[in-house]
Amino acid sequence: MVKDETKTISFLIQCEDRKGIMKKCVNYFTDKDFNILHCQQHTDSYENMYFMRMEIDLADLKTSRKELEKDFDLFAKDNNLKWSCHYSDYNPRVAILVSKTSHCLYDLIARQSQGQLHCEIPIIISNHPNLENLANSFRIPYHYLPVTPETKAEQELKVRALLKQFDIDLVVLARYMQILSADFVSEWEGKIINIHHAFLPAFQGANPYQKAYERGVKMIGATSHYASKDLDQGPIIEQEVVRVGHELTPKGLKEVGKDAETRALAKAVQAHLESRILIYKNRTVVFNAKH
Repeated sequence: MVKDETKTISFLIQCEDRKGIMKKCVNYFTDKDFNILHCQQHTDSYENMYFMRMEIDLADLKTSRKELEKDFDLFAKDNNLKWSCHYSDYNPRVAILVSKTSHCLYDLIARQSQGQLHCEIPIIISNHPNLENLANSFRIPYHYLPVTPETKAEQELKVRALLKQFDIDLVVLARYMQILSADFVSEWEGKIINIHHAFLPAFQGANPYQKAYERGVKMIGATSHYASKDLDQGPIIEQEVVRVGHELTPKGLKEVGKDAETRALAKAVQAHLESRILIYKNRTVVFNAKH
């Protein structure tokens, strides 16, 4: 029998860098008899900021979770910390939004079903009916919400209602080819992950791989980031780059690009689900996964 993994509480902390802050945080947990299982930190000397991710053993919790958070919040206010905490025994609920392209959707569902992504996927939302059979094969409810320029605001209200109905924690845009409104993005700030090819802004618009072929590109890439009101300008979480040669056709370049997109998106989603990301301004600090 495989032994269950230790249940943990992860604290994500950021503040202005100053002497002794790590010691204060460590002492806070050790004084309360918590076993610190893992600790990562990063000092950004350019921004004069300090970032920390600390994992403690959930089994050592002797109070309610609400009491723990209330008490730590007092400590945080005394030390000017911005913080959040996350419990590994909670499975985040993820909604995937798609259009017609299946590669990112299939990859995420497959990874989740194999236990690589620790989450639930209770709903898939699309503005096209094309991928309903794929969703059905994994027995995930598929909601087809068509959209036109005239019905865009109404369709988005339906999307937001479904996210609330299904108690969603994270929205993944797995090649969802619709621009979200600023209100939508603001409501879900830091909880929408998008993927796109890394040609932007060089090859915008239709047929980017044809344009890339015509320019003789030597690298294909993909970028996964948090969505922002400025379209594809949100904080970058993960990027993949693949060197290519002159022998690839536009179709071949597209296949390389699709593979890069699936890897970049999966890594970004996994980092978010494992509470390894801190956002500061328009940048991210992504701590390494434990091995």
